[in-house]
Amino acid sequence: MEASWDDLKLFLIVAECGGLSGAAARTGLSAPTIGRRILALERTMNRLLFERSRRGYVLAKDGEKLLARVREMQKISSEITDWHGGAFKDPVVEVAGDTWMAMFFARHAHALSKGPGDIRVGFTDFHDTTQLINRDRLVFVTIVPPTSGNYAILQSVVMRFAIYKSEALAGVVDAPWVSLGKETSRFPADRWVFEHHDQEIYSWTNKAHMALHLILSGQGRGVLPCFIGDVQQELVREGDCIEDLTTRLYIVVNDDDRRRPEVRLMMDRVAGLLGEHAELFAGRGGRE
Repeated sequence: MEASWDDLKLFLIVAECGGLSGAAARTGLSAPTIGRRILALERTMNRLLFERSRRGYVLAKDGEKLLARVREMQKISSEITDWHGGAFKDPVVEVAGDTWMAMFFARHAHALSKGPGDIRVGFTDFHDTTQLINRDRLVFVTIVPPTSGNYAILQSVVMRFAIYKSEALAGVVDAPWVSLGKETSRFPADRWVFEHHDQEIYSWTNKAHMALHLILSGQGRGVLPCFIGDVQQELVREGDCIEDLTTRLYIVVNDDDRRRPEVRLMMDRVAGLLGEHAELFAGRGGRE
């Protein structure tokens, strides 16, 4: 049976410390546990590695030979760790939200990550964020925060919705409608068009971003969050915000996970980004 690298590293620590008590202080393992593992290592290798005495553990001849080899292995291991860490030394955090929030975060990615040397960010487009809540290093934004579980929830900005259409349809009073399909509509804003104009829907889709492109193409008018619709130069608003659809956004992280410095920092950055654009989300911000 081959000796494990963990046991060889423990052998190195005992040799450097000159005994079990010093090794216990460095590793946090108990002295008896370390003694048993060193004895098991000697049996595995069928060699005497240490001379035991009241003065501690003194390397035997085979122990001295092994120590030289283990130090070589440690050097190579450290070089591999440094090489691997060079590519992934920056901490990573995932930022998630529905399609609209994912588009917003992507548009303002520079506010969440400063590039190499900062936090690496994974941007996740996920309509049902409740399926993401158990993932590590995750900050997600939702209009429906979890009502149970160990989560830190930060109340954020108000979000409003309005009807938008292309400039080509600006003067058309009875323009057709574009909607999300009923089977994929989870929230009031998703359902508003088919609940109020079901017979006037000309096109529908199961993806939010496709609904935006259908509206942009002049296929019809539809409901969009103001922070999405107001930044589209080719679109115009039809009427005021739909007050019945007004809601609030919440920033959610696992309560234990938020103690990680990178998660805490990302939560603050997301909160700051949303706060900076509060007027846009509220339908009063005009163009970015």
